[in-house]
Amino acid sequence: RIPVHMVETINKLTHAQRRLVQELGREPLIEELAAEMDMEMKKVRHILKISQDIVSLEAPVGTEEDSKLGDFIEDDEALSPAESTNRQLLKENIHEMLQYLSPRERKIIEMRFGLKDGVGHTLEEVGQEFHVTRERIRQIEAKVLQKLKEHPTSSKIHPH
Repeated sequence: RIPVHMVETINKLTHAQRRLVQELGREPLIEELAAEMDMEMKKVRHILKISQDIVSLEAPVGTEEDSKLGDFIEDDEALSPAESTNRQLLKENIHEMLQYLSPRERKIIEMRFGLKDGVGHTLEEVGQEFHVTRERIRQIEAKVLQKLKEHPTSSKIHPH
């Protein structure tokens, strides 16, 4: 959304631009618009930029008008269906492997690698949670990771 005061400024600039087109018989230069509006050229450029026509993602596209503009805009952050499926399978395999651990071991690994909340915790933080030293957590983690390598499912997640 554009603030109301900016909409008013855009309208004034548009009127000045039309007036100058009629007077000059051509599109006015930025300098001419700036002088007419008593504004800096930088501000005039900014206003012209934000006043460009806004296009809806729902706008029909093509001769049949059976497609929308939004259908053709790619989300670079979105996962492809294959990547999404692979990620889901990986989560399921990891979950299956974690069931192989004791509840204490599972919680240590979940905390260290952020498997529950997406935030990996330091050895110190995990140690405080379990009332042991960070060195003890490191030892447990090493033992658990070795144990997980021997799990039959580990070959499914190893390439990742």
